Amino acid sequence: MSTATENKISGKIDEVAGKVKQSIGEVTHNDKVANEGAAQQVKGQAEQAWGSVKAAVSDATADAGRSADSARARHENETGHKAHDVRESITSTAQNVKDQIQESIANHRAEHSK
Repeated sequence: MSTATENKISGKIDEVAGKVKQSIGEVTHNDKVANEGAAQQVKGQAEQAWGSVKAAVSDATADAGRSADSARARHENETGHKAHDVRESITSTAQNVKDQIQESIANHRAEHSK
């Protein structure tokens, strides 16, 4: 499979060769050669267009990959911060519950030791 650049180069060669062939056919009044030259030009232009399409798809794919990587990194970073915040909240709440239980036990002992 050829690359976009190879398609563009090959297409340009066909286009130029077709122009030469068409000119020769017209100068020599040979319609068959002139028509073949015109057809070769069309083929070359189509191949150049195909090379441009391949390059655009390649660029778009690369851009999409970079965008996806960036979004994934942002999401992982945000998720990491959120997870940290949730852990902090849970451990803080657990600490508060523990402190309240210990205080209640201490108050209960103080009331019953009198």
